[in-house]
Amino acid sequence: MSKPAYKRILLKLSGEALMGEHKFGVDPDACNAIVTQVKDLCTLGVQVGVVIGGGNIFRGEKAVKDGMERTPADHIGMLATLINGIALQQAFERIRCESRIMSAIACDVMAESYSWKDALKYLDKGIVLIFVGGTGNPYFTTDSAAALRALEIQAQILLKATKVDGIYDKDPLKYPNAVKFDRVSYSEVLAHQLQVMDPTAIALCRENQTPIRVFNVFADHALKKAVCDEGVGTLVEGG
Repeated sequence: MSKPAYKRILLKLSGEALMGEHKFGVDPDACNAIVTQVKDLCTLGVQVGVVIGGGNIFRGEKAVKDGMERTPADHIGMLATLINGIALQQAFERIRCESRIMSAIACDVMAESYSWKDALKYLDKGIVLIFVGGTGNPYFTTDSAAALRALEIQAQILLKATKVDGIYDKDPLKYPNAVKFDRVSYSEVLAHQLQVMDPTAIALCRENQTPIRVFNVFADHALKKAVCDEGVGTLVEGG
């Protein structure tokens, strides 16, 4: 296996990544598979921050369609990320990998309040950070939170973990003739509305030239291969 190409990374996990084979909630086996991969990176000296979504528990978009106001719907979504963060942190505990939960919304009993300076100190000590609560504001997705945290912790790359092995010109689950990109520019993602991350997150990464790699986190050694720049998934950079 090659050496890591990055010293510090931001891993974006969707809430759905924690469901495993279930249709709702948190699957311990899925959590274990993810944290084991992260611990492998830590043994290589890679510093890891994780932003977690909440779609496995609550979907704000559906709630809005059902009549809920957007702001409280997003607040519930933020709380869902806290639930996932606790579940993930416990999975780290089981494999004796030190981690901390840092929340953008105040919840001192369950998580530390997010602090940029404290985050950098933890990372320098090799402690995995789990960022929850999104940005702390409604109308911003956890994709935007991932881009923001990546910049704040000075991550060298944002790794978008999915169940699909990269970016396609159309949904590969619906269209067998979908074409996968090995590399694509930020501008192409925005212009062609490729389903990678929300436009705000892409624009923020483009403005600050933070590369994004989209990959299937459940493929064999996928996370380690992504960090070692072995060509898994799709790389978004340039333009």
